Amino acid sequence: MMIMIRSIIRPEKADAVLAALMDAGFPAVTKYSVAGRGKQRGIKIGDITYDELPKVMLMSVVNAADKDFVIKTIMETARSTGKGAFGDGKIFISDIEESYTISSGVLDTSAASEGVPA
Repeated sequence: MMIMIRSIIRPEKADAVLAALMDAGFPAVTKYSVAGRGKQRGIKIGDITYDELPKVMLMSVVNAADKDFVIKTIMETARSTGKGAFGDGKIFISDIEESYTISSGVLDTSAASEGVPA
């Protein structure tokens, strides 16, 4: 079975997370620039409240057996301190029912073992 891992992380941590995933054998990642807020509802500096903060979303499809390893790699690399801090991000996991290669139109059952992003 394949799963999709979506990680929303601080922009300054994106390159380090991408490098860590590459080194761990998971090179296929889709990267998005996104904006949003978490439980902290943004950040207030003086009289100005920034309720949408820049983040990066990394999306990868991996074999379910690799889930814990990939999550650990992302968490350890994306944390801003040893214990973490507000705004470090969030990871979401979803099951993948099917995956198709656009160029061939073939149902891709090997996508999970190759780490192919959706």
